Amino acid sequence: MTGSRRSRRSIRGHRRPAPAGAAVSLLLAGALTLLPSAAAHADGIRAQQWGLDALHLDEAWQTTKGRGVTVAVLDTGVEADHPDLAGNVLPGQDMIGFGARQGERTWARHGTAMAGIIAGHGHGPGNSAGVMGVAPEAKILPVRVILEDGDPARTKARTIRGNALADGIRWAADHGADVINLSLGDDSNSAHPEPSEDEAVQYALKKGVVVVASAGNGGEKGDHISYPAAYPGVIAATAVDRYGTRASFSTRRWYAAVSAPGVDVVIADPDHKYYEGWGTSAASAFVSGAAALIKAAHPGLTPAQIKKLLEDTARDAPVGGRDDSRGYGMIDPAAALQAAGRLRPESLRVASYGKKYFGSGPDAPKATSSTADWAGPLAGGTGGVLLVAGVVLWRGRRQRTDGGA
Repeated sequence: MTGSRRSRRSIRGHRRPAPAGAAVSLLLAGALTLLPSAAAHADGIRAQQWGLDALHLDEAWQTTKGRGVTVAVLDTGVEADHPDLAGNVLPGQDMIGFGARQGERTWARHGTAMAGIIAGHGHGPGNSAGVMGVAPEAKILPVRVILEDGDPARTKARTIRGNALADGIRWAADHGADVINLSLGDDSNSAHPEPSEDEAVQYALKKGVVVVASAGNGGEKGDHISYPAAYPGVIAATAVDRYGTRASFSTRRWYAAVSAPGVDVVIADPDHKYYEGWGTSAASAFVSGAAALIKAAHPGLTPAQIKKLLEDTARDAPVGGRDDSRGYGMIDPAAALQAAGRLRPESLRVASYGKKYFGSGPDAPKATSSTADWAGPLAGGTGGVLLVAGVVLWRGRRQRTDGGA
């Protein structure tokens, strides 16, 4: 990504108080502070995953659990040896190349959380403990394109790794991704399309890769347009609570396609504790998991067909069929799988808009400009997708001996 703009790519969400007996963590200016907690039983985690029931996943899993599909998680990294993800994480790529490393507290928190929502398989006897994802038999392809909040290398990343997102999308498309999850975005006042990102998205779509992104957390801050959610062909996910009501923080814009759980979502963490969070990043991960189920059962369907399937089969549609708050309604993977059986694969049609861009368009590049610094604020930043402040729901015993926190 080139140009004079200072972009603010961020991950999106928060965590809020858990039921009685759990500890509350406080988010202040993007800093995560975990207070001492009373541990909850591990088997209580599954019961708190309200999204599993809301999406009728037991019914969807009678058809497929995502086996044979790879979901690229373009994020802060993924802890491959987390007990809920062990065996589901493929060797990935680090587009940043520096910053926190595995075992450090500012490594892979957000990415691990998203991977768990998408393809967590739980652990313990019968995998009854821990986080269960939407597509528990899918594989995760981690692509590190952004650094966590609190990573002292973020400033450096902003100045020399501005193309990480576009490069990561292309790398994932070239290395077996069937679905790309983008639980990140720029919805700052200066947000606008970047040609390199748009071209990368179109490249992935042309190769048959479904691209999902979080709509943004600007619902209480002016509903600014967020990229990459606004690029054509992307399935933009807004957030709803357990009652199907739009989350107040969820951005309302024309690009909203569907909604998914984004409030009081249980997430796994590299520290092997579980937290309760909120944000459109979680909604994006749920939608990516649903897309993985459809791809597993019907691999010949195009990204455009899968996007339309999710829209056409969504539940609780707004008055008039669609609005900017929830798109076409909350995804229903079981209904989408059933409808998919009546479709025939179509030829790939890329949703490109040529040289016409949203908003004011990209800045004119400067001959001496450096790469844009979108990898700036993460959790807690402007438009952050899943702000990792939260509640310790359960602490698992770590099996690692690498000195990680």
